Amino acid sequence: MFPENTIMDKRYEGKSVVSKVGAVLVLIAGLLLGVLFIGQGIGMSQTKDPILKVVAVSYSQPESGKQMYQDYCAACHGMNGRGNGPAVQFLKTPPPDLTTMDKRCYPTSVASKVSAVLRSGTASRVHGTVAMPLWESLFSSLHGGDQVGALRIRNLSEYVESIQKK
Repeated sequence: MFPENTIMDKRYEGKSVVSKVGAVLVLIAGLLLGVLFIGQGIGMSQTKDPILKVVAVSYSQPESGKQMYQDYCAACHGMNGRGNGPAVQFLKTPPPDLTTMDKRCYPTSVASKVSAVLRSGTASRVHGTVAMPLWESLFSSLHGGDQVGALRIRNLSEYVESIQKK
């Protein structure tokens, strides 16, 4: 039944044809069940649609522009400022690369441009929606009122200016 000098030939030497056929059928049945289970995803993790988790604005020290960036901006703009944060997939418009703002907003300083966006939003309305709020009112509401809100905007704007590509 099997070609000479094969594993199957040696393993079943001297056994009846019925037991050889039975072994082959068991092997085929095992393969079919394996394909069936894989096809149904049994034993494998299922891929689900990504879920946007909306969380309340947490408190971050107003003195650290870098820490505020990590806490408030990196979800969309990415830790490196290149617009590649984990929440990008949920935005209608991808956020810009913040590390090249000086090339796009010349002659206005990056800090001035960032400050204006944090206060008033953008023309594209990416900021100012439920997913991407205007930050001025949120910053003012985090312990300290308008003065601390202004400090937050200034320090965050200066941090974004500091990450510009040279």
